[in-house]
Amino acid sequence: MVTKRKVSGGILAVVGYLLSPLSWWNDLVINLPLALLFAWLVSWFYRPAFEVCVVAGYWLTNIVGLILMHKGAQQMLSDPKQRYSRRDLWKDIGVSLLYTGLIVLLLKLKVIAPLTDYLAGKHTGT
Repeated sequence: MVTKRKVSGGILAVVGYLLSPLSWWNDLVINLPLALLFAWLVSWFYRPAFEVCVVAGYWLTNIVGLILMHKGAQQMLSDPKQRYSRRDLWKDIGVSLLYTGLIVLLLKLKVIAPLTDYLAGKHTGT
């Protein structure tokens, strides 16, 4: 029973780490594609929502990652005294804001665009 709890907690923590802003390299290969997929799906029905949905989707992946990592580590370690500190939270929010700023810049420069622009050949990029 203890091993099962530790393994499942470890899996949650690893998935959370991959989604979290703590793994800086994941944005290009995990978080941004998930955010783009979310934005493409929404903008398929309501095109003006694309930019907002990219940012919202990106933030959601980071928040879900932090929560999964925290809960997984808590489950794996089973130490109720170990808490996710306020300082850690503010650090993670700061990192998320920096990466979000980069995503917004890429949107404004039209490096990333709605899927319909790519399919219609309208995407120019820079």
